[in-house]
Order: sequence, then structure tokens, then C-alpha cells
Amino acid sequence: MSRGGGRTGRGSARDALPTKPCVVCGRTITWRKAWERDWDDVRYCSQACRRSGLSSTDRELEAAVLRLLDARAGGATICPSEAARAVGGDDWRPLMEPARAAARRLVAAGEAEITQGGSVVDPSTARGPIRVRRVRRG
Repeated sequence: MSRGGGRTGRGSARDALPTKPCVVCGRTITWRKAWERDWDDVRYCSQACRRSGLSSTDRELEAAVLRLLDARAGGATICPSEAARAVGGDDWRPLMEPARAAARRLVAAGEAEITQGGSVVDPSTARGPIRVRRVRRG
């Protein structure tokens, strides 16, 4: 007899809960009972995201990702490091995580997809190297 925590053939109760993206990092925020009365006002996944907010550099990274994608053939991908290099110049390495966050925000906005090994992945759970491409329409 299984005691909780085990997976059955059905989806878990967590799968049925409402979600929304964090406005700073783009990771998925899942509804919690504590937020029942003010779920519409929840915008951040953590205190760190609340403190940091969106900077002009974050917006520059989003624009750089879109510019780079527009310059490529349809379906072509870019690495977030390309956007970090375009914005940061020689000092681009500290912009790697912000560039990944910019890509996640673009996914949440319906502008882009994140892939690994050619397959679209959930941006909130993707670990390791990722690629970004425009959403395929039609």
C-alpha cells in the first residue's frame, strides 16, 4: 500500500493549480493557499525578485534577444550568451543569468521558445545549455 507522495497514473493536485510567470525572472509561480485573497496581485516568485525588480539592462537584454532572432532565418536559434555579449561587451559573463531570465520573460509573453536538444522545454525547469527561438506560428 502506497502512503502519499507516490505518483499514480493521474496528474497530481499541483498540476491543477493556477500558475503565472514571475515578472522579473520568468519562472512559474504556482498558486498557494496563503495567496488566496490577493492572487491577482502576486507578481514575484521570491523576495530576491521583488527586491531586484526589472532594470534597464533587463529590458536591453530582451530587446537584444529579439533583435538577434530577427536577424536569423525563421526557426533559427540563439544562445543567451549572444544577447549578453551584445549588451555587456567584454564584460558579458555577469549577464548570463539575466539573459536567461530575459528569455524566460519572452517565453511568458509568447514571443519565444526555449529549446534543449532541438525540443521545446519548460523554461522554469530547464537546466544547462539552452537555445532561444521565435515561436512558430501557424
